[in-house]
Amino acid sequence: MLKQIEGLPEGINFPLALAPMVGLSHVALRLVVRDYLPDQARTIWPTEMLSSWKLPKEVLGQTNETFRGPNEQDLVPQILGNEEEPIRQSIQSLQAWGVEGVDINMGCPVRKALKHNYGVALMGDPEYATEVVSMAARSSQVPVSVKLRAGRQNDLDFLSGFVDGLVAAGANWICLHPRVGEQKRRGKADWSQIGYLKKRLSCPVVGNGDVQNIADYHRMKDQTGCDLVMSGRGLAARPWMLWQLAEDIGLGLSSRPGEAAPRTPEEEGAEYGRALLRLIEELERYFTPHEAMKRLRFHLRMTNMWLDYGHSLMKAMNNSPDMMAAKLATQQFFSKPQRMSASSNLVG
Repeated sequence: MLKQIEGLPEGINFPLALAPMVGLSHVALRLVVRDYLPDQARTIWPTEMLSSWKLPKEVLGQTNETFRGPNEQDLVPQILGNEEEPIRQSIQSLQAWGVEGVDINMGCPVRKALKHNYGVALMGDPEYATEVVSMAARSSQVPVSVKLRAGRQNDLDFLSGFVDGLVAAGANWICLHPRVGEQKRRGKADWSQIGYLKKRLSCPVVGNGDVQNIADYHRMKDQTGCDLVMSGRGLAARPWMLWQLAEDIGLGLSSRPGEAAPRTPEEEGAEYGRALLRLIEELERYFTPHEAMKRLRFHLRMTNMWLDYGHSLMKAMNNSPDMMAAKLATQQFFSKPQRMSASSNLVG
């Protein structure tokens, strides 16, 4: 029923994954999302974005960005960098940590990345971007992937030439979020560019952008033919999309025997509350009270817009002085039926 996705790390057989996100794809969220993955399924898992300049000086597993669950496998951390020695040292550390691959970020659109020529800024310098991938490939015994945007030019000739260079330099697969850097999360992702790359490349292509619900997953897969779909804020808000997809391909969830995945607005609203309480539990387990509260509020800020009255929950969270108060506010909010919308404009 499940089969190896060709070209991805050994054992990866489930075609939906969490996208790397600063402040969101930390251990607590990963563990919540993993709860919805069937026993026999394996997919790739991100970390938060890791700096190749900081990583060699850190003890992996002891920093906020590298906390890891006791049995977490299939990690493909994302690193940010443009210099060979920090990249080499970072990859050596990550390999010793037991990762399944390393992802090079060429999609970060923040101003700092543009100023210092990393993230999406590398798409303005194709020759140097190719060299960055070469730096990583020369240092790595695990697969190297690249996550990128449509680029400043936003044209297919540029995109194909740019990606051809990355693959020739050693990229084992490509993940495309088809928005230009200046769009950030605004506007509509042009999925046709994902399909275009899939037809041209022999390596796997991962699609990302505007996957807010399980119907979006199926549309992207059908329209583009991509090998795997990544969802960022959509999957952070709806981690049970993994459960929904499992049902769609004939699998169950052993941790919820006899239950069906939530599908209606009311069912999804209730499941959001359950997932949020689970997130609070994991945040308290791994982070200091200050960090846990900061990350909880950021999670709500990034996902509350799918709830019909999410702004009220966000207000309650902002007024909560500590995690205990936040937990009580969550329980009170979800003591009444709540509804989730299928989609949001993603702004905020």
